[in-house]
Amino acid sequence: MRHSYQCPLRWSDMDAFGHVNNAVYLRYLEEARIDFLSRAARRADPEAFTGGTVVARHEIDYLRQLVHQADPVTVELWVEKLAAASVTFGYEIKDPKSAEGPFVRARTVVVPYNLKEGYPRRLSAAERSFLEGYFDDSHSG
Repeated sequence: MRHSYQCPLRWSDMDAFGHVNNAVYLRYLEEARIDFLSRAARRADPEAFTGGTVVARHEIDYLRQLVHQADPVTVELWVEKLAAASVTFGYEIKDPKSAEGPFVRARTVVVPYNLKEGYPRRLSAAERSFLEGYFDDSHSG
């Protein structure tokens, strides 16, 4: 299963060449991830990820140009890998009205973190159970 987030484009997202700047895509991924971890996960367990998370790694493949449009793009997020103390999320940024492929395909390694104490922590059983419902490898192949 994938989590779907509708991300608005902002005029300020464009660079001098008239397309969305490559660094802005990280913000789109972040918005989808925050929506997933703070809204969807907490519906399943109100304590899920309340201690915080940190990004350990980003990887982005820019597949085609995105120019500003009035309608939001769809950021799909899923779980690619689950470890004791990390989760790897996969993403695709798409135009829901277009049959063309994604603009971007990306992945992020996220580590649950105890912000109060200042160290990484393991995923809780409830967090792990929630994340297991979002495994999806349909993007590969």
